[in-house]
Amino acid sequence: MLATAAATTQRPYSKNLSIKEDGMNTRCICLCIALVSVAFVKSASAMEPKFEVEAPVYVDAREALSEPGEIDAWYQMLHGLREDFDQICGDTFCEGDYSNIQALRLVCSLQRSNRVIRQCVWTFAASHEEINPDNGRISVEPKVWRCKLPLAPKTTLSALLGAVSQQRPLYAKLPGTQVSIYDGLTECL
Repeated sequence: MLATAAATTQRPYSKNLSIKEDGMNTRCICLCIALVSVAFVKSASAMEPKFEVEAPVYVDAREALSEPGEIDAWYQMLHGLREDFDQICGDTFCEGDYSNIQALRLVCSLQRSNRVIRQCVWTFAASHEEINPDNGRISVEPKVWRCKLPLAPKTTLSALLGAVSQQRPLYAKLPGTQVSIYDGLTECL
């Protein structure tokens, strides 16, 4: 009889389980599967490479301007260069087929970390128009120039702004050189 009692109390895998016990087992199995799935997803996402967006090495010089004096110097330089160009254009660059050359924009790229200028390009545009006397149609020949400023290697933004801070920035000697922005334009336009 002792053997019969022991046999009836040790029935973990018996088919005679009650519905209550069977529901508990199903819930436990589901919970275990869910926990293992969550653990797997978390460990898989931890192994994925993390990509951090690095700051660009070179930026537009305007983005690097931070001090009010530097910002003023930049915009005074742009204004002065445009004025100087407009004053000399008719006697120099604006003769010939392209008599309406307009200074568009000066852009400088500089290294974010040390503020050394990589390159400055001043863009100009013009057009030449002709009217066909037989049919009145107008033909237009547009032209764009991308003029690189003749900067010395390792010219900093502050050195450039300091050099062109005079009244006539187009004619100022660029840092580390014996040439001006005007000299660069004569090679380009």
